[in-house]
Amino acid sequence: MSETVEESLKLNPTETALILIEYQNEFTTEGGKLHDAVKEVMEATGMLENSKKLMDTMRSSKCKIFHCPILYDLEHSEIGKNPYGILAGVKEGKAFQEGEWGGAICDVMKPSKGDTIVKGKNGLCAFKSTNLDFILRQNEIKNIVLGGFLTNCCVESTMRTAYENGYRVYTLKDCCAATSMAAHEAAIEHTFGMFSIPTTSAEVAAAVSI
Repeated sequence: MSETVEESLKLNPTETALILIEYQNEFTTEGGKLHDAVKEVMEATGMLENSKKLMDTMRSSKCKIFHCPILYDLEHSEIGKNPYGILAGVKEGKAFQEGEWGGAICDVMKPSKGDTIVKGKNGLCAFKSTNLDFILRQNEIKNIVLGGFLTNCCVESTMRTAYENGYRVYTLKDCCAATSMAAHEAAIEHTFGMFSIPTTSAEVAAAVSI
C-alpha cells in the first residue's frame, strides 16, 4: 500500500465491517493453551491493545463489528478421527471447547450490544461453514477489515475467501499474531498484498472517522 493511498483512505462506515478472528482466551490470555505460542508476536505488535482501540472507534463510527470464534464440543467431534496439520493439534490439545474458559472471547474484546457473533466456525476460514457471508450481504457490507489469529492461518484463509467473494479487503498488520515473528512477517510481506490492502489500525480508524 503506497503512502499516497494510505493518506487518502476513506471508508463509508455503513458499508464497512470489522472481522475479529479468534480473540479467545486460548490465544489472548495467560493460561490459554496457545497463549505462549503467540505471546511474543502479540507483545511485539501490540495487537490486542490496537484491536481494542480500533474496535471501539469503528463501533462508535457505526461500522458493523463481527466476532468470529472457533468452537468445538467437548469431544471435538466436528474434527475427524484421523486429523492432520493444525486441526490435529487443536483436537489433541482439547482447545477451543464451547462453554469453557479457553473458548470464550477474552474480556478485552467482549462483544457489545449490536455486535454479531458469527456461528459455525470449525475450520480455518471464517466464511467456510459459517453464516458470515450471509450476514455481511444482508447488511450491504462492501469493505471488510480483518484482524486476529493466526496471521498466516485463519486470518489469511479468511482474507483469500473474502477477496474471491468480491469484498474490498483490508488486513491489519498491527492487529494480527502468529506463532513466530518470522511467520507473521512472511505473511505480511508475501501474502497480504496479493489478496488484500495491507493497512494499520490507525489508518482504518482515521478512514472511518472522516
